[in-house]
Amino acid sequence: MTRRSIAIAIAVLALLFTAISVWGAPKTNAKGSYLVYVGTYTGPTSKGIYAYRFNAATGQSNSLGLVAETTNPSFLVVDRTRRFLYAVNEVSDYQGQKSGGVSAFAIDRKTGRLTLLNEVASRGADPCYVTLDKTGKYVLVANYGGGSVAAFPVRKDGRLGEPSAFVQHTGRGHDPERQEAPHAHEIEVSKDNRFALAADLGLDELLVYHFDAAHGTLSSNTPPFAQVKPGSGPRHFAFHPSGKFVYVINEMGSTVTALSYDSANGVLQEKQTISTLPQDFKGKNDTAEIEVHPNGKFLYGSNRGHDSIAVFAIDAQGMLKAVEYVSTEGKTPRSFAIDPTGSFLFVADQGSNKIAVFRIDSSTGRLTSTGHVLDAPSPVCIKFLAME
Repeated sequence: MTRRSIAIAIAVLALLFTAISVWGAPKTNAKGSYLVYVGTYTGPTSKGIYAYRFNAATGQSNSLGLVAETTNPSFLVVDRTRRFLYAVNEVSDYQGQKSGGVSAFAIDRKTGRLTLLNEVASRGADPCYVTLDKTGKYVLVANYGGGSVAAFPVRKDGRLGEPSAFVQHTGRGHDPERQEAPHAHEIEVSKDNRFALAADLGLDELLVYHFDAAHGTLSSNTPPFAQVKPGSGPRHFAFHPSGKFVYVINEMGSTVTALSYDSANGVLQEKQTISTLPQDFKGKNDTAEIEVHPNGKFLYGSNRGHDSIAVFAIDAQGMLKAVEYVSTEGKTPRSFAIDPTGSFLFVADQGSNKIAVFRIDSSTGRLTSTGHVLDAPSPVCIKFLAME
């Protein structure tokens, strides 16, 4: 081969690699820059959704302030195109109906500001969780007070349509005061988008639905649910990255239940239940949030009362072992979120009006306070959006 032909070959390869990087490779966030959206309970100190800029390379953040004024946006979700954000409005009376609301916003990624597109009734009181199916074509909502779940089609412009599915849960649980009726607390679709799981605190059940992604409908699976110990109060759950396990945090029992997950049939089977608290703790406690680290090796859960993050190691069989219990440096850690790099954990200390930032040791799962705190009025939910 001549020098000229070698040079031509090198040039062709360079063009090929450039084309692959532009058209074929997955997009990454090389700068490690994110928008961080925070949902709140509105009142004397909060007016709606707040935002921050976060640099994962430095661990530093700066406030963008109030980016959308809306009532009780207690849970948020950002769509995969990063163009739209959806929030529940956790109220029990929506325009004269016994319902909450769901709000759709357009995202300005340059400023972080949100523009309201439309609102719809959630079809049940006190909606407390919102998510999107894997296609981004349907928003799914859990109504705590109404004890129901619903799905709404997403139009091309990001607006929400009338519900494509609505399921009213029925029955009651073990505790006559807190489980007098169904209380749906989370709904989330499986990795393959074939099933939707719903945690109902009032029924002590993790319900399983067939999800029809073509029509946005929900129908009961066989068996229709997995049950946890009576009086546990399942609140939130998280899928393991492998798709083989599901972890449920039980608000009333201050426990985590590990379940195997048969993805072909949508069947759950309990493997283990473990406390989220150290053995010497004697006070009142309610758990709240749960999340699996992106590497699949660790699980985190928040304690309200003990005001801590419980850290667990996950073995190859999906079983949990307690690693440590770390103070959140504030009161009532209602929620938390792991940043997309898996390097930081942001804790929403609702009772202290702040978000505390911890660094995650990827080899041990342990948390170390960065000393970095974001002022946030009554924070409830934290969501990251990668910047290009």
